[in-house]
Amino acid sequence: MTLDARDHPALAMPVGGIGTGGFAVNADGSLRQWQLTGMPNHRGAMPGTGFWLRVTQVEPPLDVLAMVQGPLVDDPAAPLVTDGEVPEWMRQAAGRFGTFAHARFSGTYPVAQLDLTDDRHPLAVSMRVLNPLAPGDVELSSVPAGLFEFTLVNTGPIPVHGTLAGSLLNTVGWDGITPIGAHTPGLGGNVNRLRRGRGWSRVAMDNVGLDEADRLAGQLVLAADDESAAVLTRCSGLEHLRAFLESRAGNDGRSRLAVSPTVGDPQLNAPIGGEGPSPGGRSWLGVVGVGFALEPGESRTIRFSLAWWFPNRMVDIEQFGVPRPEWGSSRFFLGNQYANRYLDALDVQTAVEANWETWVSRTLRWTSTLTGSSLDPTEADRLAAQAGYLRSPTCFIGADGRFYGYEGSLGASTTMWSGRFGGSCPLNCTHVWQYEAALAGLWPSLERTMRDTEFDVMQAPNGAIPHRLRVPAYLPQLWQEAIGGPEEPALDGMLATILKTLRDVQHGAGQDWLARRWPAVVRLYQHIAGTWDADGDGVLRGIQPSTHDIDLAGVNPFMGTLWLAALRALEELAGKVGDTELAASVRERFEAGSRRYDELLFDGRQYIQLLDEGDPTDFQWLTGTLSDQVIGQWWAHQLGLGYILPPEHVRSALRHVVTTNLRHGFADFVHPYRVYADAASDVGLLMCSWPDGGRPEVPTRYADEVWTGIEWQVAAHCLFEGLDELGQEVLDGLWNRYDGTRRNPYNEIECGDHYARAMAGWTVLQARSGVRVDESTGVMTVSRPGSWPWMSSTGYGIVTVSDEGADLRCVEGTAEFAVKRASTG
Repeated sequence: MTLDARDHPALAMPVGGIGTGGFAVNADGSLRQWQLTGMPNHRGAMPGTGFWLRVTQVEPPLDVLAMVQGPLVDDPAAPLVTDGEVPEWMRQAAGRFGTFAHARFSGTYPVAQLDLTDDRHPLAVSMRVLNPLAPGDVELSSVPAGLFEFTLVNTGPIPVHGTLAGSLLNTVGWDGITPIGAHTPGLGGNVNRLRRGRGWSRVAMDNVGLDEADRLAGQLVLAADDESAAVLTRCSGLEHLRAFLESRAGNDGRSRLAVSPTVGDPQLNAPIGGEGPSPGGRSWLGVVGVGFALEPGESRTIRFSLAWWFPNRMVDIEQFGVPRPEWGSSRFFLGNQYANRYLDALDVQTAVEANWETWVSRTLRWTSTLTGSSLDPTEADRLAAQAGYLRSPTCFIGADGRFYGYEGSLGASTTMWSGRFGGSCPLNCTHVWQYEAALAGLWPSLERTMRDTEFDVMQAPNGAIPHRLRVPAYLPQLWQEAIGGPEEPALDGMLATILKTLRDVQHGAGQDWLARRWPAVVRLYQHIAGTWDADGDGVLRGIQPSTHDIDLAGVNPFMGTLWLAALRALEELAGKVGDTELAASVRERFEAGSRRYDELLFDGRQYIQLLDEGDPTDFQWLTGTLSDQVIGQWWAHQLGLGYILPPEHVRSALRHVVTTNLRHGFADFVHPYRVYADAASDVGLLMCSWPDGGRPEVPTRYADEVWTGIEWQVAAHCLFEGLDELGQEVLDGLWNRYDGTRRNPYNEIECGDHYARAMAGWTVLQARSGVRVDESTGVMTVSRPGSWPWMSSTGYGIVTVSDEGADLRCVEGTAEFAVKRASTG
């Protein structure tokens, strides 16, 4: 799918690896949202950083300068998002240099493709930007670098020559938050050094004023695959950059510019003279320019790379729980796992140069697997984008190898309560990450570290698991104190831990891992059963802390269906470890609970909530229509557990949810809380509504909001049930809201940017394809005809399903599965 950048100003594809930080490439080709240290900040700007072009010809005379990006478009200013904001320095630069007249964006995450043309000159430029990615390969998918490949084509009848230049501001020492201007705290002592060899020219950027243990210490590298490229290591701003480009002598690859000009850019620092490190508050741009000469119809490809290395991630968040003044001003180290693998950014760059073809080829094999399957092209792109959440600043891998995730990245949707910069709602929140499926599908070994953390670190002596993690992991956890959002350990998060344990086993964790985890799983189950189902009738009662940041109460289908699914998962796990006694008792409890929930709550159309005497009425939904009311059945389908409630009742409830809660048009809608859908053309699934009246005076919190994670979950569940038209209607509404015109398709928000709940979307792949892999049994189950992507812990590929059978093909890795045919729905 190719998009005109002028019509999609909010589109910004993240570029970066798992836990590395990164930046974004906008639909116009500009580079924005600089977050290289991992500090979440969508407004992070590195003035002067980008790509620049000079095109000349002798006769007739032609001399054009341009930023290598399309024309800037004003921010469409949708509520609670900033993806379309244009940095002020970029507006100034566009006025001085100009831009290409036309930009078209295409590509499938993590590959962005830009095609740029301009009426002022005959040079067409295509730019491909990516960060390497391959399912299952954490190391390849965690490289702190951006790989740029430019192809220049002379479309005119006359030879042209000129320079393609890349520039990068040395921001080592910058906190990632403070706007960079004429004097920026943290900058100063910045040094840029030229390194040539092995066919490349590189500018290595350090800050000699920082101790190597400083949290902002690190290194940047800008490089091009031309050892004779012109290099300016100490560029003081846009005018200096312009002088550099204009000083190029034809196509000989060298610059005539010997000294810094006397004109500087206030936002890029005033002119800096002399030698040595930059003075306090200031830094340099490094510039690498590659010359070219092209006959009519001739083309040339030029590679640039940008590598970074910031090893000293510290705890820089306000953690939940009771404040601990006894810790004083201690700074706690978390580190970045990628820094265990690379010595510095030059080491990263060496790996980029040595592995470019392999890394690009493997990345394109992955995107081709999705786009070449029976998935609709739009669906393939949206599913590919799910990996972007894991490679955004919402997530990181610590030096200890554990995977960590915020709920999201602070931004415009969190300004009213926690600011715009940093991680949202730390850390590893079990009730939000309950919805996530992308990590488990793409990098199951990392997902498994989250279970390890839950059982080894977070689990309390009584078996409960608080829904938030305090870091570093050796600190006291949130066992006997108010947590926040909600106050007590979230029951849905604990039920999800049981469900995810079975998912981990099905995704290759192995029997030994399960045997080690089994005692902790049993303790968790005993805590849940003893607290909420003490009479053993299979029905949860009492106060049930939930992802809605409040306490649910009574008999309700949200928590109830998760409970039923968790019981079935526990039965399967017990069978795998040979605990037949527990398996039998759990089965008995499940069957009793399934009957009672259906008898008590199904009203002929849907499942409602039934309060017991003395239960609170505030923040409940009673007879309303909760979109998540059969979420446990969604889980059961993922895990192959069968139906936990009567199938016809489940489908009835889903039909009622979609026909009731899917709203068409929000222009006149009253938003008591946050605004995620606002236009007359917006279509979105409300979290809860009361079509027959009876809305409580204090309804369930967030009832009037539209959460993409719930939309993905309901849509996938509809597909699992064979309700394809309803599921597609929900997906179309979501995708049209986040199509790049006003909201970013790579950034679905909730309580922050790149919100983890949105990764429920990965389950659409299984629901659409009917392909489920269970490595614990060695069976791949298929149902729907077509060619479908599959993944396991040992490889990925395509399975083609037809009436004649199934043909299993590996794209990478290995697969030893027996293929089993199942019925659809």
